[in-house]
Formats: sequence, structure tokens, C-alpha cells
Amino acid sequence: MHYFVTGATGFIGKRLVARLLARKGAVVHVLVRPGSEDKLAALREQLGVDAKRLPAVTGDLTAKALGVPAAEVDRLKGQVQHVFHLAAVYDLSADEDSQVAVNVDGTRHAVQFAEAIGAGHFHHMSSIAAAGMYEGVFREDMFDEAENLDHPYFRTKHESEKVVRKECALPWTVYRPGMVVGDSRTGEMDKIDGPYYLFKLIQRMRQLLPPWMPTIGLEGGRVNIVPVDFVVAATDHIAHRDGIAGRCYHLVDPQGYRVGDVLDIFGKAAHAPRMNLFVNAALLGFIPRGVKKGLMALAPVRRIRNAVMADLGLPEEFLGFVNYPTRFDCRDTLAALKGSGIACPNLHDYAWRLWDYWERHLDPDLHIDRTLRGAVAGKVVLVTGGSSGIGLAAAHMFAEAGATTVICGRDEDKLQAACAEAQAKGYRFVAYSVDIADETDCNRFVQLLLAEHGGVDFLVNNAGRSIRRAIESSYDRFHDVERTMQLNYFGAVRLTMGLLPGMVARRRGHVVNISSIGVLTNAPRFSSYVASKAALDAWTRCAASEFADQGVTFTTINMPLVRTPMIAPTKIYENVPTLSPEEAAGLIAQACIHKPVRIATRLGIAGQVLHALVPRVAQIVMNTSFRMFPDSQAARGGEKGAKPQLSAEAVALQQMMRGIHF
Repeated sequence: MHYFVTGATGFIGKRLVARLLARKGAVVHVLVRPGSEDKLAALREQLGVDAKRLPAVTGDLTAKALGVPAAEVDRLKGQVQHVFHLAAVYDLSADEDSQVAVNVDGTRHAVQFAEAIGAGHFHHMSSIAAAGMYEGVFREDMFDEAENLDHPYFRTKHESEKVVRKECALPWTVYRPGMVVGDSRTGEMDKIDGPYYLFKLIQRMRQLLPPWMPTIGLEGGRVNIVPVDFVVAATDHIAHRDGIAGRCYHLVDPQGYRVGDVLDIFGKAAHAPRMNLFVNAALLGFIPRGVKKGLMALAPVRRIRNAVMADLGLPEEFLGFVNYPTRFDCRDTLAALKGSGIACPNLHDYAWRLWDYWERHLDPDLHIDRTLRGAVAGKVVLVTGGSSGIGLAAAHMFAEAGATTVICGRDEDKLQAACAEAQAKGYRFVAYSVDIADETDCNRFVQLLLAEHGGVDFLVNNAGRSIRRAIESSYDRFHDVERTMQLNYFGAVRLTMGLLPGMVARRRGHVVNISSIGVLTNAPRFSSYVASKAALDAWTRCAASEFADQGVTFTTINMPLVRTPMIAPTKIYENVPTLSPEEAAGLIAQACIHKPVRIATRLGIAGQVLHALVPRVAQIVMNTSFRMFPDSQAARGGEKGAKPQLSAEAVALQQMMRGIHF
């Protein structure tokens, strides 16, 4: 038996071709555009057949009668029993002209060709979109009843089906599949479409929330999902039955789901939080259209909407189908498939395969260079306080990643030692001696950076000073507050403001400010330090808002306790598990790669939430820890280096705070 297939190398087409070739003696003629022969060659290799069983017919879907040469038409006359027209634009975001040219005119040209070769039967792959936004149940014998065909995709799928119904002189059959997803056995899919648009949202929820946390979902309208293997098997089986001429078959899931159900099913497959409460999206319909349009006219609302949609990879048209109202009856399809063993599988049984394939092969993040080298190679990175501790560890990471790594500090000997260490590892630092806390010296340094490097692409404000001393031990030490503020706040802001004009001029730049978990938890004994870092955090939030449209971004890292020279004088920390400088530098690297607004530990976030919701309880908790861990001997004016005596409760609490202490 001879077949002719358009769209044979597409997602559905290549599977249908394989199914047809499995029939004894089958020959499948394939429409191929000039210049696309390599796709057919790849399909032949994949299926293990030659050009005799899978011959090419050169033509163009947009040309009359497919533009197939007359000699080829004469050769095929009377040979082809079945023409399968699968070629179409399946992209909701495609422009209207291209959809009309392919979906409507292309179908008309395919019908003309089928008639020219005297084919026995014309099989048209339509879509449930041909029903439009029909309110209620759409049956297989319904067509003219379609309504709300405003969207080009819906309208062109309806019009293409009308071409077959009104213009085709051959026996014809129409197939309307639901939203076609990957193979139910392997999960294989070729693009992000339909329900796959929800996957990034589910992934974000999994990243942010523990799987046991109950969440609120969106009820929404109807979603009818079918795997490609069912669509192909059903089409092949029905096409070879008698009595199908002039009929339409809905290749859909008889059960169907709401948007909220689909979110929950794939959420379970992804091990994301389950949705326990659903809000019906239809409630949004009560908002007058004029009000919605007015809100979208506001620049902030529009920018927020666009940013969220872009982050989740959702097309502009997606929100318009959240309340899709149509359900599809498929009794004729079920009757035609009875006894064949072909049935639409339950989404619960194969959702995990779809998710797994998407996350391994289709997730857009897979195709983005998320390495540090991809972010900083060839760029100028400045790390203040880069001669030791966190700064030095970060500088090594940047230099290894191919960045022009500039470090600065006050100690010339330490800077030279750092440079020697880098040279021994096969790369180099550019080191400058500067006191960031000194206004004159800082301004000199900024001018030097502009002259020597043209500014910087990444600025890591890491240099800082920490003082652990209770306020009651500091009544006569106001200078502690002043000198901490001079470096941690004024120095960082002064340097940033000096380099910002260059970033704005280039419309690119990223600033990483090393803050402290103490800002989130309001750590006792660190009032001077936390105040300086809190001031920097507040300034950063304001700056980020001002420069959001200038290509300059900011990240605040509320760093937990790190074992660096800065904490060495505090002997109590010798018993506290801490992050290594390399682990802390890893957070800085992530800040430069992903450019998040904030990086914080779960303990820090929990402390911030506690202070916001139950401040009195938070004060009691922090006061208890304040009394549990005493001041150092030096802070109390005693002998330096003496180890404080800790209670059993204090030792236990230290172990509980592994890596995330103040």
C-alpha cells in the first residue's frame, strides 16, 4: 500500500511514518521542501529504510497543489491510497500571516494535490483548537458551532478544517488531537508547548519550598492532554477502518483535567509541594476588561507582568487560555478503538516520564551557560579585601575562570603574597594597595581603575571589619561604631558610586555586597557590625530599584559565619562549625552567575520571618543566646586568649547551628 504524508519529519509525522512502514509492503511518499532533504535522510537512517520505501516528493506547502512537478504528479496517479496531511504551524505565538499561509492555504494545496493524484482517502490532522473557546461539551459531529475564534491559531485550525469539509472531493476524515505531549513510554518530546509551559513554575516552587509544605493552586479551565504515541496509534488504526469517510474523531483523554489538577499531577511527578487549596481562575473574569486594560497600561504593572512571564518562559498568549472552557466528547473514537487495545493512558501513570525528559533535555536553563567562566571570562572583576580569607578564595575562582582579577587591600605584603600564590597556579592577579575607608585614597583608587581598566564589570565589596562586643561593654567605645561604619558602609558605597557611572554607560555591571546573617537575625554583641551591614543592605535595595532599567544589578549575600582571619580573635568560634573560605567564595560565584537579588541561608530567612511575625518571641530567643554565650575576655577587659567556659546547652546549640551561625 502506498501513502503520502506531509509534515513527515515533524514530531507526530515521523512516528506516524514509522507506524505506516511497519505494515507489510508499505511505501510512504514524503513531501520535502527544496533544501530539507537532509531531514528525510536522517529519518531514513533512524527507521532503517531506503529511498525505495521512503521516497521524497519535492514540493512546497505554500504553492498551489504543493508545487509538485507535473511529471511527479503523473507518476503518483492511482498509486496512493491514503494522503495524511500533518504539516501545520502548531505555535500559539506565531504571526497570523504565517499561520494562514501554512494552516489554511497549505491545507487547500494539499487537498488539490490529493485530488490531482486521485488518492483514495484524505486524512486531515486538525486540533481541538478548531472548536475555539466553546462554552460546554464539543462533540465529534460539531463544527459550525465553534465560537470565540479570535486567536489566529484557533481561527486558522478551524478554517483549515473547513477547507477539507467544503472543498475536498475525495473521501476525507478529520482527527482532532488534544494538547499533544511526549511519548508516554519514554517521555520524549521535541519542544516546549502546552502544559510544558507550567513546568518552570513547578520547578521554581520546588526550589523555593520544601515538598511537604501545602500550597495554593490555580483551579483554571480545562486541559486535555494526550501523549504522542496514543495519537499516532489511534490515527493509524482508525485510518484503516471502513466507514470513516466524512467523520471526525477526537483523539483526547476521555477524563480531561483542570489546570489545577495538571499542576498538582506534575508537581507530584517533580517532587514539588502539593497543592491543597485551589483558587478558581474564573474569579478573574469578574474584573472588567476596561480595568484590566487600564492596569496593563501602567508601566510598572506591565514590566512586572513581562518579567514574571519571561522568567517562567510563558508566552504572551498563555494567560488567555487559563480559563479554557471546552470539554470534548470522544464516543466515536472510543467505539472505533474498541477491541484494538489502543487507549489514552492515565496522566498520573506517565507524568513523571514527561517531567524527567523535560528536566533532562528541554529545560531552557540547560542551554544557558551557568558556569563561572561563562559569566566572567574576559571581564574585569574587582574583589576588595582580596588578599586573604573569603576575598582571596573568590579571587582565585575568578582568575581560574578567565577573568581579569583585580584585588585590593591595605597590606602590601599580603597582596604580594596573594599574587605570588596566583602566579604559582598559572594565572595572575592585578593588586592595588588602598584604604577603602579613606575618602581621598578611595577616590584615587577609582580614578586608577578607570584609567587602567576602563572600570569594572563585577564589583565584590568584600572588605569589612567585625567587632563582637556587647553594648554594655562599649559605652566608652563609640569609635568602634565609627570605624566599622567607615569601612563596611561608607567605604563600600563610596567605591560603588565611583564605579557606577561606567557601568551605566556600558549598560552592564553587577555589584555583590557581602553582608551578614546577623542583619536578618539581629545578632546580639554585633550591634556595630550589623548596623553597618544593615545600612549597606538598605542602600543596596534603593540602588537596585534605581538602576533596574540601566543594566546594572545588585546581589546581597547575608553570609553566615566563615572561618577567616577576621573571626580568629574570637576563641569561642573555635568550637563552632563554620563555612570554609572556599565555600563562601562559592556563594560569591553563584551571585555573579545567576545575579539573584539576595543569597541567604534558611536560618537567616527563618530569623527574619520570626522577627517580622513575632518580634517579642524573637527577642527572647536572641536574648537567651546572648546570655548563653559570654563576651570574650578581651571585650570584658580581661586576659586575651583565655577560652570562655561554655555550658552544655551552649555547646549543643553550637552544633545545631552548623555552618549557619552568626
